[in-house]
Amino acid sequence: MSTEALDPLERLFAERACERLIVEFVHRLDLGDPSSVADLFTPDGVWEWPHGDRRVEGREALRSYFGSRPKDRLSRRMSTNILVMVNSASAATATSYFATYRVDGYTDGMVPPRLPANVGHYEDTFRKIEDTWLLTSRVTHLPFGGETARLRGRLIWFDR
Repeated sequence: MSTEALDPLERLFAERACERLIVEFVHRLDLGDPSSVADLFTPDGVWEWPHGDRRVEGREALRSYFGSRPKDRLSRRMSTNILVMVNSASAATATSYFATYRVDGYTDGMVPPRLPANVGHYEDTFRKIEDTWLLTSRVTHLPFGGETARLRGRLIWFDR
């Protein structure tokens, strides 16, 4: 089915569902249960980073990966410029930009402001299974990236 054959309302619903997945991904990592991010992927879903040849494949591997984040990590991701392209009634792609602020060793209170740890963009593919849109792949491009800082009292350290 070509995108011309899609009803404009059906296209709008598909775009919104994919945008929602992108936002839900960030919300679950920062404010929810990180391991539940795996539920946003198809069972054979993939997350990869071309730089460093990192790749996590399959929902259970994704659940383990996201669930292994340090419990004392404080993170906030800003996600913007979400552009979804609906290719058919059951397939779409998207590009979105992000900035990640994060520190390990967090216990409570406010952390002094700092630059983001990472700035980049995601390239996503989506598939609609039954009535649910899911991520099939996410490729993370990091033109700006650094180590995660570790808090020690009110000071910030960089472990190498």
